[in-house]
Amino acid sequence: MYIKVLVELSAFNIDKTFTYHVSDEFIDDIKVGKRVLVPFNNQKLEGFILEILDSIEDEEYEIKDIIKVVDSDVILTDELLELGKYLSNETLSTLISSYQAMLPSALKARNGKNINIKYQKYVLIDNLNGEITPKQQVIIDKINERGKCLYKDLKKINSSVDTLIKKGILKINEVEEYRLERNNRENYLKHELNKEQQEVFNKIQFDHEKTYLLYGITGSGKTEVYMEIMENVIKQGKTCLLLIPEITLTNQILARLSSRFNRIAVLHSGLSDGERYDEYRKIKRGEIDLVIGARSSIFAPLENIGVIIIDECHTDSFRQDVMPKYDAISIAKYRSHYHNCPLILGSATPTLEQFARAKKGVYELLTLTKRAGNAILPIINIVDMTKDNRVGTIFSKTLIDKIEEKLNKHEQIILLQNRRGYSSILMCPDCGYTMKCPNCDISLTYHKTKEIMRCHYCGYATKKTNICPTCKSDKLRELGTGTEKIEEELQKIFKEARIVRMDLDTTTKKGSHEKIINDFGSYKYDILLGTQMISKGLDFPNVTLVGVINADTSLFIPSYKSNENTFDLINQVSGRSGRSEKTGEVVIQTYNPDHFAITLASKNDYLSFYEEEMKNRLVGKYPPYFYITQVKVKSSDYELVSKESNKIKNILQSKLSNKEVIGPSMDIPFRINNIYRFNIIIKYKKEDNLKTVLSELIDHYKSNYKIKIEVSFNPNNI
Repeated sequence: MYIKVLVELSAFNIDKTFTYHVSDEFIDDIKVGKRVLVPFNNQKLEGFILEILDSIEDEEYEIKDIIKVVDSDVILTDELLELGKYLSNETLSTLISSYQAMLPSALKARNGKNINIKYQKYVLIDNLNGEITPKQQVIIDKINERGKCLYKDLKKINSSVDTLIKKGILKINEVEEYRLERNNRENYLKHELNKEQQEVFNKIQFDHEKTYLLYGITGSGKTEVYMEIMENVIKQGKTCLLLIPEITLTNQILARLSSRFNRIAVLHSGLSDGERYDEYRKIKRGEIDLVIGARSSIFAPLENIGVIIIDECHTDSFRQDVMPKYDAISIAKYRSHYHNCPLILGSATPTLEQFARAKKGVYELLTLTKRAGNAILPIINIVDMTKDNRVGTIFSKTLIDKIEEKLNKHEQIILLQNRRGYSSILMCPDCGYTMKCPNCDISLTYHKTKEIMRCHYCGYATKKTNICPTCKSDKLRELGTGTEKIEEELQKIFKEARIVRMDLDTTTKKGSHEKIINDFGSYKYDILLGTQMISKGLDFPNVTLVGVINADTSLFIPSYKSNENTFDLINQVSGRSGRSEKTGEVVIQTYNPDHFAITLASKNDYLSFYEEEMKNRLVGKYPPYFYITQVKVKSSDYELVSKESNKIKNILQSKLSNKEVIGPSMDIPFRINNIYRFNIIIKYKKEDNLKTVLSELIDHYKSNYKIKIEVSFNPNNI
């Protein structure tokens, strides 16, 4: 017997299977989708079996024997095998990188990676025929009372347990134990759907492949509709997949879901490798009805999927920015087709591409126009920071007064500043020197609590200096405002307020997301300050004020989506206020109070924003009117990457027909980790030859180790 093996190395020049011989001792264990350990040059590598052969024709190389079969069970099911090929083709990435992206660390083809299954030892009564002392009888009574007891607990109480085991009176039974504990079940009462919600539910065709766009304003009860849909699917004996954009949302929504569903698995990056392995195996065993998680949970090995739901579908977090650069929504469409089930995309601010598709009838549009229950939309105030009497340089008088008012009423506040750290730049006013990362073309951010300057791209960190290294001045000045600095200023103004900060710096420890959210929800804090991770989906009934510190942060980022991102962020974070019977308020601080993205967000007017921004997209030849594909050319050699980028542009211009090729231009930032990056943009309405040309380009450079090419397709392309 022979097998075709895809080895763990992810390089385009070996992106193919290699043939190995299977000796008699392993024949019974060989199945497509399992991992095997094989010799490869002078290494021992793991790989996936993709094909089984009875015989082979003459091979160019010597056929070697496999070393061992790694798995007892199949890792890649038939669906996942085909899904990996689809992913590789759609993203122009290697096949092995596609399979690796789909699996938890414990199951990736990666020699040397070993994650054990956790077992607990339980003690049970086996045979009571022997002599038992009074001391030993205490143990017997305890086991009779409970049925079984943990060995480690009995051992602490009474050392006689080992004697009883040796006598055969007691026996040890090892039981597999899952690492992830669930203590967040809520007593959440099921709500009857209101008229709008019921109409949405009635329009879903459960036995049919179709994509629905559920456009519902913040607080309109989309989650309630999701739960009704999933309950209906599970009653049919099928499974559900629910994707959310941030792991910060997982525990709050999980607590809600647990009130109605028992067999739930969670998959996200906040889990340990062992926890993720346990959850994944539960899913494969068919012990799960519902999987909830972030982007990578789209690959959960569920069978018989009855619905896929992607909440907050507008967010970029559903796109992976390393190879393979997949979009979870495109994978969801593939799985929806495979399982012949509906795909539901939900958002208060769907992307322009998504809404345009719904208007064209490619998606079916479902709408929720009213807040659920008695909640009303918050009152939104736009504060012109060029005119308002500011306190210091961060807060307007309006925001300070509103915070004080809410604190006096014992109500809670959420404040958003989409920049972490203390200050973004450390600059010398005498000579203009700014502290930059030695590896990247980006300024270092000052983090006061640790007195370090850190690069948010490569992770480089150094101690803060008070002396300019260029002119030796001692007048280094901190410019820009991060969440850390805002926290400090808040504490000075509101000395009695209980403030918690939520950003990447405060959520590095395991369980930190959950603790902050739970503590704030339990009213242990008055003010939650954070970056955009707090802007979506969170539901706190006592929050009656949301403040956006600087609404302009994302407005002037050099991206065609800057207006849309600004509108989304303001609209989403505003929706965190007034979600119960208490009236909510929002204060938006801006230096551009008349910008349409800000004014329309303040009116919660998505439809007008859509119409206005679509005009800009048409003029600029951007999605959804045009497709966009980016080709990034990278190298540590500046002269080489500059020269090859221009060559690549010329190739694209000569081989593509209906297109506009822009660049090469320096990417932003231009250098990351000492790798220079040029960007070439292709705009087109129809280009049947695109993937063929790009594949040829990748194939041409696959043996050139000094040049790396990455292709990014806009989600609108798929």
